[in-house]
Formats: sequence, C-alpha cells, structure tokens
Amino acid sequence: MTDNTTLFSGRAEVYDRFRPGYPEAWLDHLVGSTGIDASGEVADIGAGTGRLTEQLLARGLQVTAVEPNADMLALARRRLGGRAGFRAVQATAEDTRLPAHSMDLVTVAQAFHWFDPDGFRAECLRILRPGAYVALVWNSRVPTAPVTAATAAVCRRWCPGFQGFSGGRDDEPARIARFFGGSGAVLARTFPGDLRLDRAGFLGRQLSASYAPRPGEDGYASFVAELSEVFEEHRDGATMPFPTVLRSYLGQLPDTTA
Repeated sequence: MTDNTTLFSGRAEVYDRFRPGYPEAWLDHLVGSTGIDASGEVADIGAGTGRLTEQLLARGLQVTAVEPNADMLALARRRLGGRAGFRAVQATAEDTRLPAHSMDLVTVAQAFHWFDPDGFRAECLRILRPGAYVALVWNSRVPTAPVTAATAAVCRRWCPGFQGFSGGRDDEPARIARFFGGSGAVLARTFPGDLRLDRAGFLGRQLSASYAPRPGEDGYASFVAELSEVFEEHRDGATMPFPTVLRSYLGQLPDTTA
C-alpha cells in the first residue's frame, strides 16, 4: 500500500514554487462565515509547504501547520518560522498531536483526498472547540477545458500512478457529505480561480504532482516533451490560460457517535 505521507518527498521546492495560493474572495468568505478573529486558533492540516498557512497568518490568525512530510514541513518552517502566530507539527491528519478542544477552525487545502476520512473526522471532533468549523478547499482544473483533457492524456501515458487530478477523488459529493455527517448544513461554494501560466509555470505545475516522474526516471523526458507540446498548442503569446475553479466546503461536524 502506498504511504501517502511520503508521496511528496523530494518535491517540496517545485511544489512551493509552482502551486498557486487561494483567492482572497474565498478567504473573505471563510473569515466571514466562521466569525473567526485574530484570537482564533486554526489547524491547517496537510499544510504542505504552507501556501494557505501563510495567507491565514496574513489575516492575523494563529495557525498551526500540521504536515506529515518532512521535506514539505521543513520548507514551511524555513519560510514562515519567523512569523507571529505560526507553529508547526509533523503529524498526520488522523493523529495531529494537538491538544483536545483547542482549535477554532480546521482548514484542509488540496489534501483531503489523501486522508482517511473517518479517522480525520474523529480527530477533528477531538481537537475542535464546540461550534467550530472545518473547511475543505481545492484549486481544481476545469474538467471540460481542452487543456485539462490534453494534460490528462499525457499523464495517462507517462505516469503509472495517475488516477485523475487530485488522485481522482477531489470531487466526490458522497464522500464529502459523509465526512460532514450527512447533516445537509455544508456550505458549498465555488470561486473563480483561472490562471495564466508561462511554459515554466505549466511544466512546474505538472511536475509538482505526486504521480509525476522525477528527473532521471523512466518517462521523464517524454513527459516533459509532450507537456511542452500541450503548452505550444494552447498558449496565447508567452502564456496560456489554465482554467481553474476554487471549490470550498465549509461546515460543522455533528458528533454522530453520541
């Protein structure tokens, strides 16, 4: 069985350089809907290199980045270690090592599909204060966009572990509804997130994926060459449109074990 905690080992630098942040409109929605203020404690779980953690800190929140991968967490600590309100712990989503009932908000950006949802749900119930929220968010490629289809075709040829973007599991309504307890109170929203990428940005976005071949591995040169062809086919001048939408799910967790 693949160990999800090591999938991004050796990819921290390319991940941090080429993955986008999250729209400020969504952050406004998050803060406004939860009512969290500067005294609020946030657990950013599966924090990676701290892309969302950094944006939450900029909002004046107290943020603990929880990340199991040593490479990713080391980069987050290097970038954010001097920031007020920042803490970090190397731990999993299912066992965060955080104190019980200590958090006012849990955020998960681009990572829920790697978690065991039942184990993570139980951990959220343990660490959250009463009435607190969980936010699941993805920057997702628009599936109907031609560039998405072309990129997926290249990935299927050269990436044996490719099962779809975000593991093929980033848009499973039943899985998300089960996590939130089937209460129907989940606030689901989408936000515009379209990007424009130059050649380096487009290639880097693909090479930061967990399934992408690494330099020197079989298929790497062909993978990069075919992605370069996709860029040439879809570019408009020096950049290309990269249709993206931010999908957000925000809700409280009823304790269904009670």
